[in-house]
Amino acid sequence: MTAPPDTPHPPKLIEQVVARLRVKHYSLRTEKVYVDWIKRYIWFHGKRHPQEMGAVEVEAFLSHLAVERSVAASTQNQAKSALLFLYKEVLQIELPWLDNITQAKAPKRLPVVMTEKEVQSVLARMDGSVWLICSLLYGSGLRIMECLRLRVKDVDLERCEILVREGKGFKDRITMLPTSLVQSLKQQLERVKTLHDEDLLKGYGDVFMPMALDKKYPKAGKAWGWQYIFPSRNMSVDPRSGVVGRHHADDKTIQRAMKKAVTAAEITKFATPHTFRHSFATHLLQSGYDIRTVQELLGHSDVSTTMIYTHVLNKGGKGVISPLDR
Repeated sequence: MTAPPDTPHPPKLIEQVVARLRVKHYSLRTEKVYVDWIKRYIWFHGKRHPQEMGAVEVEAFLSHLAVERSVAASTQNQAKSALLFLYKEVLQIELPWLDNITQAKAPKRLPVVMTEKEVQSVLARMDGSVWLICSLLYGSGLRIMECLRLRVKDVDLERCEILVREGKGFKDRITMLPTSLVQSLKQQLERVKTLHDEDLLKGYGDVFMPMALDKKYPKAGKAWGWQYIFPSRNMSVDPRSGVVGRHHADDKTIQRAMKKAVTAAEITKFATPHTFRHSFATHLLQSGYDIRTVQELLGHSDVSTTMIYTHVLNKGGKGVISPLDR
């Protein structure tokens, strides 16, 4: 008698989480973070299944993070977002209490901004693709991951425009490409084209395609227009597709180079790659550009977010002059 075929086991919880995250087109970085928080939540409660737990357990975990672990408000809110995704999107349990859990409030701090002289001093201590990336962060107001994820087709050298695809909040926007960087960017593209042609000859050349476009256009992953402008030096295996290809450069490399350059420039401010974006916005406002224009270039949904830069101008948001200077 022939044995019946094995009944496939239902996917484990974490596998369900990963599958749902990919259906919703979350980034690989967010996927790793959410999975990590969900695992911590389960371990914290003695490996109990989340379906067996509720408001008390979630509040206990979040309180533990805030009180005993002393995590930042942004970290606690990140953990809450992961649990919210778990219950609503994966377990499909509508739990009104989860929305009502107190959201930790991050302290309102003014952004660190470098002067134009400090920006030039830091950039002068960089070279190669690191210099070009940081120059784009300052010259175009890009976030670091927006810059690293730029594809060849996203840059218009003639119109001096950059199309940022799926920025924060999954929004597209257009910002300027500084004319002073056009020639350097052309040279970067020539180097990347040579590298891509070599990869193709070796049977590689695939790149990650967003929104499952590789299913609709199977050959698009090898197309020149979809290649990253700042590719990684080494090829790697995409954990989602298993395809060997060249991902974009690692943001940690830029962060290390930035720290080194800031130290060499003897700047005492806590400046990171994101400081270039803050400086971009502040210097535009100092030059008299309309705040709505700056808001659009930065991709802010609300002008109130952009307004924070008026508080770091030399004369403040209202142009107030100290009575001592009168």
